[in-house]
Amino acid sequence: MKGLADRYPAEDHVQPDLARIRLLTELLGDPQRAYPAVHLAGTNGKTSTARMVDALLHAFGLRTGRFTSPHLQHVNERIVLDGQPLPEERFSALYDEVLPYVELVDERLGSRMTFFEVLTGMAFAAFADAPVDVAVVETGLGGTWDATNVVEAATAVVLPVGLDHTKYLGTTLAEIAGEKAGIIHPGATVVLAAQQPEAAEVLLRRCAEVGATVAREGLEFGVVDRRTAVGGQMISLQGLAGRYDEVFLPLHGAHQATNAAAALAAVEAFFGAGEQPLDVDVVRQGFAAVTSPGRLEVVRTSPTVVLDAAHNPHGMAATVEALTDAFSFTHLVAVVACLADKDVRTMLEVLEPAVASLVVTENGSPRAMDVDALREIAEEVFGEDRVQVEDRLDDALDTAIALVDQESEFGGVGVLVTGSVVTVGAARTLLNAR
Repeated sequence: MKGLADRYPAEDHVQPDLARIRLLTELLGDPQRAYPAVHLAGTNGKTSTARMVDALLHAFGLRTGRFTSPHLQHVNERIVLDGQPLPEERFSALYDEVLPYVELVDERLGSRMTFFEVLTGMAFAAFADAPVDVAVVETGLGGTWDATNVVEAATAVVLPVGLDHTKYLGTTLAEIAGEKAGIIHPGATVVLAAQQPEAAEVLLRRCAEVGATVAREGLEFGVVDRRTAVGGQMISLQGLAGRYDEVFLPLHGAHQATNAAAALAAVEAFFGAGEQPLDVDVVRQGFAAVTSPGRLEVVRTSPTVVLDAAHNPHGMAATVEALTDAFSFTHLVAVVACLADKDVRTMLEVLEPAVASLVVTENGSPRAMDVDALREIAEEVFGEDRVQVEDRLDDALDTAIALVDQESEFGGVGVLVTGSVVTVGAARTLLNAR
């Protein structure tokens, strides 16, 4: 599938229109109209929440399709049927089936479809072909002009809005929220996670303009109680139609509990949010089956190695809080590699109190921050004596593990790998191979 790889990365070709994806879906017979959808936007938490929505809908007996991005290790992870990534053979065959229509779009519009647009068309076609009962669709970038927005879902979820992708979405929370609000269509039911006032005002105004029904975290739904448990947390959730107690969520962090509340509200909204709550036993079954690779994921013990794909300050703050909440590290070493277009300094400032030392390195993305540039920022934040440099991620992992091994006799040691989805995906591959 070299032709698909040649269209990567999508962000280098961002154009504020839906002309290409609309023409592609029209040529494919508008597959996105063959099923209802739950559409998710926001700065952080989209993939984890999408996985929760998927698991809940599947537990209630529906055949589900899920489209998320970016992938951790393999591109076919982005297109999921009934909880399983599309097999590589089917993924390749699907690309071959869609390619003639993609090339026709390229020719007609004189503008090559992006990597993400092609994948979006493939996902919609795969879901219609399955066929699925419902699609769970995560935006790639923003909302209004995101290729996924041709789905025009009747159930929308907007997770917390923060400053990220400012080159494309705007430099203020209001501007970014305006882009995210684009997934709110007339008559939709919208699940709104807690937002900063500047973003909330924009989102609520959009709901009013298009006549959308709003469910707000903290008012119509939310987390009632949570406590740390082995392998995750026990949570009680207030849904749109009732309360759900003693729900085990096998993910760490308060942010995942709030994601769970949004996911539950979205599923209730999808089913009509009647006066009677959903079957609590099925809800428990659905949440118990949730996984979210690369999100505070423990991939090794002795020493403990945790992977977390935080890639902006808001995400890093959630990671640091969750580390304190769910783990008892007394000596933590972080391995960090970031993309050059991120607010790396603020991310490191948030991380600094939580770790003893830092190993900076570089990931394989063409957008990766040069390791020397990362070292300079890290030394300004951490001090030279707390920063080590390795050009390669595999060497960085070895260095970090060696550093915590020196402290292992005191217990409570660990390694955190973070800074980018690309970094975590590559580390996951390396550690699993070992």
